[in-house]
Amino acid sequence: MTAQTAAHPPLARKPRHPYRAALATVRGRTGLTLVGLVVLAGLLAPLLAGHGPTDQSGLALAPPGTPGHPLGTDDLGRDLLARLLHGIRADLGIIAVAVPLGAVLGCLFALAAAAHPIADTVVQRTFDLILAFPGLILALAVTAVLGPGRLPVILVIALAEIPVFGRLLRTGILVQSGREYVTAARVGGTSGGRILTRHILPNAADPLVVQIAVSLTVAVFIEGAMSFLGVGVRPPEPTLGAVLSQSMPYLAQAPHFAAGPLVTVTALVLGLSLTAEALNREIRR
Repeated sequence: MTAQTAAHPPLARKPRHPYRAALATVRGRTGLTLVGLVVLAGLLAPLLAGHGPTDQSGLALAPPGTPGHPLGTDDLGRDLLARLLHGIRADLGIIAVAVPLGAVLGCLFALAAAAHPIADTVVQRTFDLILAFPGLILALAVTAVLGPGRLPVILVIALAEIPVFGRLLRTGILVQSGREYVTAARVGGTSGGRILTRHILPNAADPLVVQIAVSLTVAVFIEGAMSFLGVGVRPPEPTLGAVLSQSMPYLAQAPHFAAGPLVTVTALVLGLSLTAEALNREIRR
């Protein structure tokens, strides 16, 4: 070791944040790229689409490459590129509201459960009640009360995610509450509220971040299934599930009709899954 090295030892490299490190992996970059491309396409839908999503022309089921219609047209002569891009935009708007809503409500239930044993019992039975309804039955019940539209889809997704986030945070709180650093804080006279907000919640939050990516994937399927069954967003407003549902009678005659939403849903789900896996691997290290 030289005198200069001894006088000025090299600084230790600060470890990267696990989220940043996860997104720097091959899985993270690939997933983020796929999700980013789909999100960008939805955000720029009014600029990229040369037609309105409900504008009709005289060309029904025109093939891809038709002048003015790069992806062709549907059975009513509407431009498939425009409907695909605006469908992405509609889906992103729904899941961007529904999943955070379900996450916030689920976390609030978990915090209430941590406050008192009686509240914990009530919260657990509430979660059991929600989980007792299969997703399809829950969707039909909400739609029967409110009618089809965006609001029922958002409510169904949010309701489905409440017990998921609630149980995840409740488990994290219980696990962290038994750790030695929490016991030491209690012995040191730290208040229960400060222990919860400064120590327990920050250490229990990492699984929630991973779950958000997973829940976004589930939300895509729920919205698609509801639109496919005709209990989702009202036509003629496009969503990926609605466009796919409309293409079913024409699969043999015009397979390009279903190609756009299938490829988009696959890219979005794959991107979210890779991102969730990358985050999960890095956090568990």
